Amino acid sequence: ALPEPWGGGLNTFQTMCVLKIFRQEKLVFSTEKYVSEKLGKAFTESPPIILADVFPDTSANTPVIFVLSTGSDPTGSLIKFAEERGYLNKFQSISLGQGQGPVAERLI
Repeated sequence: ALPEPWGGGLNTFQTMCVLKIFRQEKLVFSTEKYVSEKLGKAFTESPPIILADVFPDTSANTPVIFVLSTGSDPTGSLIKFAEERGYLNKFQSISLGQGQGPVAERLI
């Protein structure tokens, strides 16, 4: 939200323009709000992934790679799925960044 006098007097698009100038890091969230208002939530929300549907298409040569957005964490779902399938002892997870690339390469 913007401070007064702009907070209540601007529509979502105008707010996006102000954010573009002063707070560009907030623009993604404002854009999501604008698209949701104009086109509907279906255009801003990802459908949940059903691991049981994805798993048959995977192999040692075709791993599952998650590209995550802020606030998303599939780790709990992955661990539960691995446990249900009896693969928990083979389950390995790594977060890339800060020198983790070589570690990930060894796991692959």
